[in-house]
Amino acid sequence: MSWTEFPEMGRTDLRDLKKGIDASFREFSRAYGESLEAFFNPLLQFMIWFERLLLATPWPIILAVVAGFSYLGSRSWKITVGAVLAFLAIGYLGMWEDTMATLAIVLVATMVCIAVGIPIGILMARYNRAQSLITPVLDIMQTIPSFVYLIPVVMLLGIGKVPGLLAVCIYAVPPIVRLTNLGIRLVDREVLEAADAFGANYRQKLFGVQIPLALPNIFAGVNQTIMMALSMVVIASMIGVKGLGVPVLRAISNQYLALGLMNGLAIVVLAIIIDRVTQSYGRRLQAHRNGGDHG
Repeated sequence: MSWTEFPEMGRTDLRDLKKGIDASFREFSRAYGESLEAFFNPLLQFMIWFERLLLATPWPIILAVVAGFSYLGSRSWKITVGAVLAFLAIGYLGMWEDTMATLAIVLVATMVCIAVGIPIGILMARYNRAQSLITPVLDIMQTIPSFVYLIPVVMLLGIGKVPGLLAVCIYAVPPIVRLTNLGIRLVDREVLEAADAFGANYRQKLFGVQIPLALPNIFAGVNQTIMMALSMVVIASMIGVKGLGVPVLRAISNQYLALGLMNGLAIVVLAIIIDRVTQSYGRRLQAHRNGGDHG
């Protein structure tokens, strides 16, 4: 036995193992692929409708909505004016349609992540065993290279919007799960004991005490989820998702510096606007909570 060479599985056995895994997954995709496509079809229709809505809406209305949400979230005229000017620049440089397509996938992915992530975070906060089981799964989802989980998603659902959305959600959902769990666990025990003293049941404590006090953490999770969804735009474009990632991918393939730089900066601008607005809103929630605590 040589101590310089690590003992390996035989090549034949390793090849048979890989072939067995591939064959099993192909059989699974043949058996359940159509059922999964039918299951995700309502989500596909909603994505198509939402993207068409954004593209069909006149640009002044989009700018007004952006300004409204920016001001409501940040309560800052600087951020609001900056957001509007950024969208004007994006439109003027011919990236309006791609930006609307990117916004559509990011917003739908965020809604899916919130709908799935917050209940899982609540489950983890309530049961330690659930936390110990789910935490390694979240670790895998955050660390596995995104190209690796694109393979089974594409094998099951092909090329298109739904596999792209699933890839974005797999990558983006862990922060909201973790921070929901953390936020609920950080709620002061004395507050919960006071709720118990008033005869509150678990549901009343959860929705009346724990979630309101955990909102700053939950909103930080939403912020991180949106950022991670935006960071997946270019990779998702490889499996048929329209948006700013497509020109970036084309620029990489053909070495177009200006095209890649402009669309890449548009993604950065979107990320900065969303980050500033959501962070400002999160700080306001935290200040409101602290003010309530002092009161």
